[in-house]
Amino acid sequence: MPGWVEVMIRSIVLFVLIFLVAKMWVRKPVGEWSAFEGMLSIAAGGAAGVSAVYLAIPPAFPVFALLIWGFLPLALANLALRSETFRYWYEGKPVAVIQDGKILEDHMKKSHLSSDQLLRKLREKQAFQVADVEFALLEPNGEVNVLLKKEQQPLTPKTAQLDVPSLKEPETIVQDGEIKDEALARRGYSREWLQTEVEKLGITIENIFLAQVDELGELQVDLFDDKLQSPQPIEKPLFLSAVKKCQADLEGYALATDDQQAKAMYNKSAKDLEKVLNALCPILSQT
Repeated sequence: MPGWVEVMIRSIVLFVLIFLVAKMWVRKPVGEWSAFEGMLSIAAGGAAGVSAVYLAIPPAFPVFALLIWGFLPLALANLALRSETFRYWYEGKPVAVIQDGKILEDHMKKSHLSSDQLLRKLREKQAFQVADVEFALLEPNGEVNVLLKKEQQPLTPKTAQLDVPSLKEPETIVQDGEIKDEALARRGYSREWLQTEVEKLGITIENIFLAQVDELGELQVDLFDDKLQSPQPIEKPLFLSAVKKCQADLEGYALATDDQQAKAMYNKSAKDLEKVLNALCPILSQT
C-alpha cells in the first residue's frame, strides 16, 4: 500500500476515533476545562497526529492508546460524581479570595493568583473597585465569581418591589427564510397571521432571514439585506401612548369642571389608570 494512502486512512480513522472519544467525555466549553483536561486533550491529539504519519507504529497501537486516554477520564469523572473527596482532589475546590470585603492574600498565594490577575478577573465581572466586592470565589477552572455589596448590586424588580409577569422564551417562526409551522402552532398563530403582521411592517416573508414572536404576539424580524433597516413594531408604543393620553385627559377634565362629584370621579379614574400604567410599563417598554 502506498505510504500516502496509509497516512490518509490512519488520519481518517484517528479523526473519527478522537471525535467519538470527545463526545463521550467533553461536555463543556474549552474555556471551562481544567488544566488536566486541557493537557489530556493536547496529549491525545499529539499522539494521534504522530501515529498518523509515523508508519513504523503498528495501526492498532494508536487505537488502543486513544481508547485508554478516552475511557480513563470517563472513569475518573464517574468516580468524581460518587465521591466528594475524590472530586475535590480530581477537579479542585473553590477558594475564597475576597471575604467580607477583604482580600485573602494567603489564599491567593496558595492558588498562584497575582493581584493583577485578580483585578482583571474582577473587571471581567464588571467589578472595577475591590471596595465594591463583598465576596469573590476562585473556581477550579480559574474563573472568579463575584458577589457585590448590597448597595452596589443592580436594581431589580424584586428589590424595587415591582410585580413583573414571568416571560416565556420567544418562538422562532422564520429561520433562514423558511416558515416554522410548528413554532407558529405552539403560539396559536397561522401563516395568515404571519402574512398580515409582515404586511404591517411593509416587507414580504421572502425578505426575512429570521423572525421571532414573543408571548405578547410582537414580531421581531431580521432581513436578508443587512443594508435595510429592520422595521420595528409600533403596537406597544402606540398602546402605551394611548393609555397615557387617557390619563392626561382625565386629569384635564378634573381641572376643567366645577362639579365636585365629577372632579372626584375624574381624579379617581386618573389614579386608577396610573396604577394600570405602572403595571403595563415594564411590559410595554420592552423592546
